[in-house]
Amino acid sequence: MEYLPSIESFKDLNWGVEVFAAVMITFVGRYIAIRALNIMGKHLEKTRNVWDDALFEAARRPVSLLILMLGLVWAVQISDTYLQSELFSSRNLELVRKLTFIVLITMFLVRFVTLAEARILESLSTGKSSDQTRLDPTTLHALAKLIRLSVVISSILVALPTIGIEITALLAFGGVGGIAVGFAAQDLLSNFFGGLMIYLDRPFAIGDWVRSPDREIEGTVEAIGWRLTVVRTFDKRPLYIPNAVFNTITVENPSRMTNRRIHEKIGIRYQDSQRMSSIVEDVKDMLKNHPDIDSTLTLIVNFNGYGPSSLDFFVYTFTKTTNWIQFHEVKQDVMLKIVEIVHKNAADFAFPTTTIDGLENMKLQSVMHGPDAP
Repeated sequence: MEYLPSIESFKDLNWGVEVFAAVMITFVGRYIAIRALNIMGKHLEKTRNVWDDALFEAARRPVSLLILMLGLVWAVQISDTYLQSELFSSRNLELVRKLTFIVLITMFLVRFVTLAEARILESLSTGKSSDQTRLDPTTLHALAKLIRLSVVISSILVALPTIGIEITALLAFGGVGGIAVGFAAQDLLSNFFGGLMIYLDRPFAIGDWVRSPDREIEGTVEAIGWRLTVVRTFDKRPLYIPNAVFNTITVENPSRMTNRRIHEKIGIRYQDSQRMSSIVEDVKDMLKNHPDIDSTLTLIVNFNGYGPSSLDFFVYTFTKTTNWIQFHEVKQDVMLKIVEIVHKNAADFAFPTTTIDGLENMKLQSVMHGPDAP
């Protein structure tokens, strides 16, 4: 008896063919879309605009996942016509489609902000920034964090009604529980607003050298978060400071000084008193003509005191550089030139001495050797 295929066999065959076709079309469409994005991305990399590079880089993965998810939903819809399962109902598929779209849009926006932040920071560090990137790193980090937080919160608020949770009920619950949460999170909120004030007032930025006369805080700012600021001390220890602390202490920012000061007192011997005037004038001329000294600011060289063992004059001037290492190089050069000037004037530097005159010397010998000593 000849075997005749049943209707169920034809249904299974059609189901398999349609699902296979949907999967193949999905993968082909995904390959074409990614290929097109890669080609466009290579052309846009040649431009100096940081936004288009970040846009296409951020879009690659969400577009790929979106095409795969649409293909999966399509295959499930095909299966639903054959299986008639409640799991594959149109309502459930629509819910999955909406949630997937929200998640992928959120992923795209967060990744776009992160990539744009990284590219702008790179342009700032390499000195290739243009009018579109005139931001300091601290403000850029703050804006990026705020935008990412806004995107995530907005996505959650959009997704809640989709899954059947009313925002009004959630807000009513939050109003009742917010009081208790506020009392429990006072420190957290104070640190949050402290970080907000740092971003708004900008007393320091990432990379600045800061110190506080009120606390044992001194080092380089490594990161400014919403709760903590990380300061790396000069012995390379990380210092984690709650942002609320900066609302109650004085912070000094030496990184923003315009000049560094040289203030030294120098003593010469009393027997070189006649040469003091010449030495002071020569030192003053040297400072006025020094290429690393800012002669437009206060410049003082004056004889100003009679010390126990020296005649003292002082030097008060400012360097052009604010770099710590270069400042000490300039200061060393100035001090060495002062040594040359003193010696050129046939003078020398004083040091603590004690002089015993003849009468005192005779009295000292009498005490040591007796009245009959020679």
